[in-house]
Amino acid sequence: MPSKDARWTREQLIATLDLYCRTPFGRLHRGNPDVVTLAKAMGRTPSAVAMKLVNFASFDPIQQERGIRGLSNAAQSDKDIWDEFRGDWATLAVVGATVKERLGVAVMPISDDNVRSKQGAVSEALRQTKVRLVQGFFRDAVLASYDFACSFCGLCLTEMLTASHIIPWRCDETRRADPRNGIALCAFHDRAFDRGLMTVRCDMTIWVSEGAKTKTVTPMQEVGLVRVDGQRIRMPGRFAPDPVALEYHNRHVFRQKGIHS
Repeated sequence: MPSKDARWTREQLIATLDLYCRTPFGRLHRGNPDVVTLAKAMGRTPSAVAMKLVNFASFDPIQQERGIRGLSNAAQSDKDIWDEFRGDWATLAVVGATVKERLGVAVMPISDDNVRSKQGAVSEALRQTKVRLVQGFFRDAVLASYDFACSFCGLCLTEMLTASHIIPWRCDETRRADPRNGIALCAFHDRAFDRGLMTVRCDMTIWVSEGAKTKTVTPMQEVGLVRVDGQRIRMPGRFAPDPVALEYHNRHVFRQKGIHS
């Protein structure tokens, strides 16, 4: 039954923030099955969870520009949690999983009792689990932000989408889970972006390398590269690409003249 205690615990706020990050903006409502599941696990109503999700949405600059406002009588505690984790998304990925596991809604267990007798095995198992949790959180948060569509071409086949890191995974451990260091791309554009054939300027327009536009242009190149050059990306509903990350990609990953020039 829904809790009669109106006060939200820290764990409940963390679990709800985790859900917010993984849910497209258009699905932050009481009818969403994920909202219903979390509400039941916390002993709250789906409406209460949905309202808390909107509170978190109100802290994102994109939603602020759109006029989204949270509930004033509950916003401070929500903002405290938002401020705590917004610069440390990797911690949210792990802590959120811990909380959800206790609530009975975790997707992946975060401990392995079968290897506790071997400390080295435990450490490696936990490290690998944390990596998977971070990867899963990043993918869910980025794809949900772009409403499961490629930011360059609009392809909305989930099986063909990737949450691409702007600053590559190997280059900055602190940005691995940061949704603002991500962009949703289809498999074609993800490969081109990762290999430096494409980038995104800080004005959110696509920049394609000269080599990709001029060397033996095939129909696929024409549609996937030449035609999108200079176009504005499809902006996400939250977690807009970080200009600092884009500048890094422009300078250190993008190859303006092409790989084989």
